[in-house]
Amino acid sequence: MIFGDIMEKVKSFTLPKLPYDYNALAPYISEEQLKLHHSKHHQGYVNGANAAFEKIDKARQENADIDMKALLKDLSFNVGGHLLHSIFWENMAPAGKGGGGQPNGAIADVINKEFGSFERFKKEFSKAAATVEGSGWAALAMQPCIERPLIVQIEKHNVNLYPSFNILMAIDVWEHAYYVDYRNERPKFVDAFWNIVNWDKVNKNLSLVK
Repeated sequence: MIFGDIMEKVKSFTLPKLPYDYNALAPYISEEQLKLHHSKHHQGYVNGANAAFEKIDKARQENADIDMKALLKDLSFNVGGHLLHSIFWENMAPAGKGGGGQPNGAIADVINKEFGSFERFKKEFSKAAATVEGSGWAALAMQPCIERPLIVQIEKHNVNLYPSFNILMAIDVWEHAYYVDYRNERPKFVDAFWNIVNWDKVNKNLSLVK
């Protein structure tokens, strides 16, 4: 999985700064929506992951018993949320300033080879995002062993992941990602997303697939 440029090598997680201002993605994502999503919800996953690490460290220091099943499930959920959000922020950019439009470069070639056209890919990806059961994500992922991209539905943050597949782009379809702007109309949010996809970043992620 590609963690993104805004991830740093540390022993605990911190909330990354966005590569744009809170109002930069409007009208597709409002300032209020983006600020709530980033500063509250993403921060919550960072806090949850770090709290789980602290519990692990404390148990080891005290040689105490620990409920590994519950703790590792909690850690997986929160770490997954943190990493997916970090990818999500980077694969968007302000419309007309790096965001939106047709894919270019190597990712355009990959999409056309696999799906036949960008419109076909857009239709399949949008359908995947709109139909994720409950809360989750849709992502485009790739692994060099099969040399083809794969659309993935990720339930919650950590279910239906494919080990060793690098995520090239992702969209968050938890209600907290769109409810301020679109209420319960997830498909409208998915449609708006295409206006702010950062294809240059998707191309960079593709170049790291080895």
